[in-house]
Amino acid sequence: MAIQVEVWGDYACFARCELKTERVSYDVMTPSAARGLLESIYWHPGLRWVIDRIHVCAPIRFTNIRRNEVKDVISARRAKTVMETGQGELYLAASESIQQRAAMVLRDVHYVIDAHFDMTDAAAPGDNPGKFQDIIKRRGNFPRSSGAARNCRRALTSSKARATSAGCCGISTTAILRTSRRSFSARALSTA
Repeated sequence: MAIQVEVWGDYACFARCELKTERVSYDVMTPSAARGLLESIYWHPGLRWVIDRIHVCAPIRFTNIRRNEVKDVISARRAKTVMETGQGELYLAASESIQQRAAMVLRDVHYVIDAHFDMTDAAAPGDNPGKFQDIIKRRGNFPRSSGAARNCRRALTSSKARATSAGCCGISTTAILRTSRRSFSARALSTA
């Protein structure tokens, strides 16, 4: 079953594995990030998501963000000891163990993911592609057809690409309320 899912957000970080301390994002969404996003919509041991294409709907723009991180962790041994004895302190003093880190993240991202799924050997005897297709349609609230990827390409090649990039697939940026800087919004576009 082929699907298209439109995702967008204020910020995104697809961290490069070779840079450990300071986070630097890849230029576009990685296939593993797209697969993880689809698995968050529907995961089952009997199916495996395959990413066919990732359409970039907005110009690639980076921004630098500085954030505070806590460098320490509470060990499991310490937590277990405090729980068993009822004595001791089980907290981190953020003012003592804080570090400021920089990150180069993507800004105003917008993608359309083309994907399909394959059945795996872990599928139960009662599992079939039609069953999974129906579940995915219900969870994603997929309309019948969409030309989202085509609209993205058209918006990026037009002379108004910068002005329309955030809404290239019919989304008004003023109508989207986001609660977290790192959150993605998603909308299912079509199934085939």
